[in-house]
Amino acid sequence: MYKKILVPTDGSEFAKKAQKHALFLAGVTGAEIIAVSVTENNFVNGLPLDDEVYQLNQVLNERSQENLEEFDKLNADNIKISHVIKEGSPARCILEVAADEDVDLIVMGSSGKSGFDRFIMGSVADKVVNSAKCAVLVIH
Repeated sequence: MYKKILVPTDGSEFAKKAQKHALFLAGVTGAEIIAVSVTENNFVNGLPLDDEVYQLNQVLNERSQENLEEFDKLNADNIKISHVIKEGSPARCILEVAADEDVDLIVMGSSGKSGFDRFIMGSVADKVVNSAKCAVLVIH
C-alpha cells in the first residue's frame, strides 16, 4: 500500500512516537522512509551576516543532523531511510519534500501546542494535514 513514507523529525517526544509508527508501517508494507528535519531560521532574516549568525546556522544544522541520526538508531529492521535537511518554514518544507519525493504517506507528531500559542503560530501538523496531497497520520 505504501511505497514512500515521509517522517518529519525535530527531536521532540511526539516526533519520536511518529518515527516508531512509521518504522512499523514501513516494515509491514516494505516502504522506504524519507526522514526530513527542517531548520527554522526565519528569526535571522534581516540580521547582518556575521560570525554569530553563521555559527548559529551551523548549530541548527548540526541539531538537524543529530535528529536524523537519532531516528536511524531506532531502525532495528534495517529499513531504507534517506535523509533530507531543509531550511525554512517547517510546514512548507515538509509539503515540498512530500511533493518532490511523491510520498504516499506523511507520519508526523503533533506539536503539542495549545491555546494562544497555537492560535498565533498555528500548528505545523494542522498546516500539513490541510494542504498535503497524500495521506497524513498525526501521532499524539
